[in-house]
Amino acid sequence: MALQELPDYPWDQMAPYAQRARSHPGGLVDLSIGSPVDPTPDLIREALAAATDAHAYPQTVGTPALREAIVDWFERRRGVPGLTVENVLPTIGSKELVALLPFMLGLGDGDIVVHPRAAYPTYAIGAAMAGATAVASDDPAEWPEGTRLIWLNSPGNPDGRILSVDELRAAVARARELGAYLASDECYAELGWEAPWDAERVPSILDPRVIGQDRRDILAVYSLSKQSNLAGYRAAFVAGCRTVVARLVNVRKHAGLMLPAPLQAAMVAALGDEQHVEAQKARYRARREQLKPALEAAGFRIDRSEGGLYLWATEGRDAWESIGRLADLGILAGPGHFYGDVYPEHVRLSLTATDERVAAAAERLRSFGDNL
Repeated sequence: MALQELPDYPWDQMAPYAQRARSHPGGLVDLSIGSPVDPTPDLIREALAAATDAHAYPQTVGTPALREAIVDWFERRRGVPGLTVENVLPTIGSKELVALLPFMLGLGDGDIVVHPRAAYPTYAIGAAMAGATAVASDDPAEWPEGTRLIWLNSPGNPDGRILSVDELRAAVARARELGAYLASDECYAELGWEAPWDAERVPSILDPRVIGQDRRDILAVYSLSKQSNLAGYRAAFVAGCRTVVARLVNVRKHAGLMLPAPLQAAMVAALGDEQHVEAQKARYRARREQLKPALEAAGFRIDRSEGGLYLWATEGRDAWESIGRLADLGILAGPGHFYGDVYPEHVRLSLTATDERVAAAAERLRSFGDNL
């Protein structure tokens, strides 16, 4: 089946609102896309620099050092023991994997891809690129026959929803009934905020409490973009069922999809160091603790948002109207319309602005609230 025409890129619709926000006397506070603003840690940059004599083709499967680092990281940080290097694969960021996974798994016309109701749009785009049909549903009982791939996202983008072990178990059980692949996008797993996730580890789909020892047709997707400020490096990986990973490796070898060798060395450094991750989480926590009460003072209600990089907020009016009102304060956010048809009155605000810009946004919101 030929690739059908895709919708316009949604963020292009934000141009007039960005122009409006930039006209604020205090300048723009961009809380929209969520691109990291903090420095890439020195130990990662040094590892990259030391590996720039990269004259040979890189390994699609990843260097032995990188594969072992991913395995070790899953056990140490995600509570997932027992993986081997055959269960893991580096990818060129996580977005390309999300977009290409239905195609690489052989899905097509008549197949269904399930994704969350509040969802990063690339899940549906990936289904469209393969000629499959996307269905938005959070309830495993609703997942229809004909489902071939199920996407979970915990902590969620945009809503920050975290799935418990029991919820993950229910999703796996339904996927087994349907004979479907299940892929869990866990890119924000280090960023748990509300109880119990402020003290407990956000569970992975590969956690033995969820799947026991049966990884069949199960994948976990992860990115270092946010926890290590590596969005510009495109450093990510997938882990899980070795049979599925082997299929992805074969496709990627044929297509030449391989992570540059210096970036693989940088990933080894990033995965082996926990101090910079904790420092970055502290930055995001401090920004969240400023922004959340300021939004509430301005009349917004914060829904979910117990984890992840965003605040999912509503003031009970159409999201585009809220986007305009925020733009008048010089604040750029993302409308709920970009994340499906279910939340037309929500906006998403990221924590990826500098401390000074977040403080400016909080002050503007508090002043706005005082005038309500």
